[in-house]
Amino acid sequence: MCRFLAYKGNDILMADLLMNAEHSLITQSIHSRERDEPLNGDGFGVGWYLEKDPVPCLFTSVIPAWSNANLHRISEKIRSSCIFAHVRAATSGLLVSDVNCHPFQHGKFLWMHNGMIGPIDKIRRRMRDSLSDEHYDIILGTSDSEHSFAVFLEQLGKDKESPTMENMEKALVATIEKILHWSNEVDDDSATYLNFAVTDGEKMLVSRFVSDDGEEPPTLYVSCGSTFELHNGDFRMKRDCQGLQTALVSSEPLTSVREDWLEVPPNHLVTISENNKVEMKPIKLAV
Repeated sequence: MCRFLAYKGNDILMADLLMNAEHSLITQSIHSRERDEPLNGDGFGVGWYLEKDPVPCLFTSVIPAWSNANLHRISEKIRSSCIFAHVRAATSGLLVSDVNCHPFQHGKFLWMHNGMIGPIDKIRRRMRDSLSDEHYDIILGTSDSEHSFAVFLEQLGKDKESPTMENMEKALVATIEKILHWSNEVDDDSATYLNFAVTDGEKMLVSRFVSDDGEEPPTLYVSCGSTFELHNGDFRMKRDCQGLQTALVSSEPLTSVREDWLEVPPNHLVTISENNKVEMKPIKLAV
């Protein structure tokens, strides 16, 4: 399993999320606290949006995040109001290559996944066969994550040009339903873990999901307030009378101040609207 974070709020220096916070994502890449295996060294990726440009920037590499000098250099100079970042622990048997590094990007969308589809080798063809040529052709790698992204875009269809939050949520739930349906078709009861994150630069959705009630999905936390900033030498999620302006979702808390972080329950969805309103709701499946 991997580690990721998704940020939406006031412009923030990328380094504050990736390097400067006490338990930053780069720290998690080498010393994860909530995985049995602490290393996430099979590459990384970061995606971010610039003002008035709907198509996000993307930087990926197979060099471990903790030792990539270019990542350290650019994160000290880039500010953005919407950031996705991911450090990868590759599923056994999958290639470690740039094309398998998250986030994945298509048009205005970014997509990340922490987890695995248990029977992916048995349902990969079904996933591909469900796609139009447009979405079939965006798959460049071999990961279950990128295939899931293509399925999500297929569910959005024409709505992907100007999607509403409702349509994005329906498409994400439909993607989970289809993956479970295909798994049932091949009579495979291995657990599937689907912590998905998707954004169009304005809205954001993050799921915490596992197909087996007897298993726990990968960890996921949310923190929200006015600003995520340095306070007395440590980063805190500040709350003041200005109200909600910032939302941060992460596989592990970026700080040790536990009251700043709420654990997302299993099989729940976090949504963050254009004005950064955060909601958490159960994932209700038709299957």
